[in-house]
Amino acid sequence: MLNRLEVAGARRRLARRGAGPGHRPDPTLGMGTDRLPQIEHVVIVMMENHSYDNYLGMLRRDGSDGLPLDEHGAPSSTNLADNGTAVRMRHFGGTRQKSGVPTQSWNASHIQFDDGSCGGFVRSIESTLPGMDASVAMTYWDQKDLPFYYGLAGTFPLATCWFSSCLGPTFPNRRFLISGTAHGLIDDLPFGMIDYPASGTIFDLLTAHGISWANYHHVSAVKTNWRLLSRAAGLNALRVLGTLVAAIFPQLVPALESKLQTTAGLYPLGILRSLNHLRPISQFWSAARAGTLPAVTIVDPDFGSCSEENPQDIQIGEGFAAKVINAVMTGRGWSKTLLIWLYDEHGGYFDHVEPPAAVEPDDVPGQTILERYALLRWLLSLTSYAKKIQAADDGPRTYDRLGFRVPAVIVSPYARAGYVTSTPYDHTSILKLIEEKWNLPPLTRRDAAATAPLDALDFDSPPHFLTPPPLPAPARQWFGQ
Repeated sequence: MLNRLEVAGARRRLARRGAGPGHRPDPTLGMGTDRLPQIEHVVIVMMENHSYDNYLGMLRRDGSDGLPLDEHGAPSSTNLADNGTAVRMRHFGGTRQKSGVPTQSWNASHIQFDDGSCGGFVRSIESTLPGMDASVAMTYWDQKDLPFYYGLAGTFPLATCWFSSCLGPTFPNRRFLISGTAHGLIDDLPFGMIDYPASGTIFDLLTAHGISWANYHHVSAVKTNWRLLSRAAGLNALRVLGTLVAAIFPQLVPALESKLQTTAGLYPLGILRSLNHLRPISQFWSAARAGTLPAVTIVDPDFGSCSEENPQDIQIGEGFAAKVINAVMTGRGWSKTLLIWLYDEHGGYFDHVEPPAAVEPDDVPGQTILERYALLRWLLSLTSYAKKIQAADDGPRTYDRLGFRVPAVIVSPYARAGYVTSTPYDHTSILKLIEEKWNLPPLTRRDAAATAPLDALDFDSPPHFLTPPPLPAPARQWFGQ
């Protein structure tokens, strides 16, 4: 009964969208038709806040396009500080990150871009977080710190040009992953996010065509039940209430600026979709082992402890990701699985490759909550918090450029051995993959123009990695749920 109600709701939402930005891949076949039967399970493991150079810049593999090295084998990249001092890349001492730095706010990311020179990473901290250690932006880790990740990137197809979807922080980039647009969002403020994209999300398309999906998470049952209530279509005012509390009592804002809970929840899900598709991480392990994962799976880390966002210890996140990837590779469904390991955005850490121009996803400009809500703008104008928002969200209001490169590896039995792809991808390439497989139309102009990472797979030969290859153990095991 619940499933039927959910399907009916998804079809109504899609019916209201009107003509989309493109047609399904094969107009001769119906939507929902499986065009890649070799793959039954698509698994997305999206971690947080690291650039390609920050993690894989020291990977020495043909075509890996990592950090430029000097004659001594040390990274030679530099950025200038405000006083003209050249700050050189250095190895980060230890694996626990600094608290609060670097920064990937909308404003900071555009400063870092620096008209394509990637020369503003140090200055972005000096400008937006004065007094903090700006040199942290110019740090990296290597194989000794992240042995599992280096083994993974040295074994399976490595994508050297996987860019985040916009020059901004986590929430807008994860919205691109599930809807092909940030729908005007440019920051990570959770209150006030009651909007929904005109073309819907990938979950609407999957549900409407009977394609199973789930988002596995680490949220406690109490918090999940509250969020089920707050996501109900008729109760979105609860999110606005948080915005008003922030305006009247700005000292409570740090408590309201909660961490991301689930990727799927970046738009209001409603009770039915939350009940049917949000699942605790404990269920992932059993489903992976049994080969019963849904057609599309998002595995979220615990955003408070093992997502790899600062100030977390990066080796704890590596341990979690290793457990997820190993569970998939040793599970009964491995022979028909495609897993993509990647990061939502760069976290403010340096990368030397210029993010390319991109297709604007829709006609929705970037806006702060102050620009969205006149009453909130008036209330917050009396507080210091408005200045904090303005400082973080200053800059252009367009989505016409991709964000910085992030680590990404394509993991599958059908993966090409020894393959490195320099094809430009962004997070909407995952949407494109799903649309190509199930003959679904694009959601926005961005995923219509995207390229699916299918060049990393070989369906014409026996699967090379049918027997999972041995990979190095992570530096630290993860012993969560």
